[in-house]
Amino acid sequence: MKLFKYVIIAGLLICCSRETKKQITNEQAEVNQSREFYQLKTYYFNSNDQESKTDEYLRNSFIPALHRQHIYNIGVFKPRQSVTDTTKRIVLLIPYESLEQFLGLTNALVKDSTYAHTGGNYINASHEYPPYDRIESILMRAFENMPKLFAPEFNVPKANRIYELRSYESPTEEYYKRKVAMFNEGGEIKLFDRLGFNAVFYAEVISGPRMPNLMYMTTFRNQETRDELWKAFFDSPEWKELLTLPKYENTVSHADIYFLYPTEYSDY
Repeated sequence: MKLFKYVIIAGLLICCSRETKKQITNEQAEVNQSREFYQLKTYYFNSNDQESKTDEYLRNSFIPALHRQHIYNIGVFKPRQSVTDTTKRIVLLIPYESLEQFLGLTNALVKDSTYAHTGGNYINASHEYPPYDRIESILMRAFENMPKLFAPEFNVPKANRIYELRSYESPTEEYYKRKVAMFNEGGEIKLFDRLGFNAVFYAEVISGPRMPNLMYMTTFRNQETRDELWKAFFDSPEWKELLTLPKYENTVSHADIYFLYPTEYSDY
């Protein structure tokens, strides 16, 4: 009889264990499905005329066409020129609900007669007068702890705002995983939230010219606010504690920082 009871108890424990694992798996699947994909699309120009033509196309044709495909919160940015960064470019940040939506966009645009009409000058441009020098496209997936893009709102002119795009490369894939974990489990995202960095996104680069790589964007009312918040970040007890943990050492081998501002036709 005792042996029979033990068998029943063992069976119940196994069933409970399986159900628990199944629940965890289902919850993880829901998180993965909710994580957006982002395309960072950068147009590079050799002249003001090229930039003007692409501006017109994005404003009057491409962005409205994406809206018709129910793709919203599209960021359109230009660099804040400096002595070390004089490259003419326009940076688009496009969120997608799924890879299928990303892959289906080209066919959707082909079927959009309004897009073809309003974007004709750009779409049918001659090879002698292209509207850009080249295009760079980076595909990303949102971090687990921030699966959706956030479109910030400020009561200041767009030209005054600071959008800070950061790109972190890691020496190996294993170090890269640790850096991603530093944002998620390590609490770096929570720290940014506590201080009010207004992060637009945090994402893992799935395909890009520099890998392994993660990217994220934070926003500020102006440069002064940005500088004050970064000082608070480096002085915070949370950051100082993270720096003492060996598992997060040497996780960034190269970092790039880009200061941008939104165009008037940007969604935010």
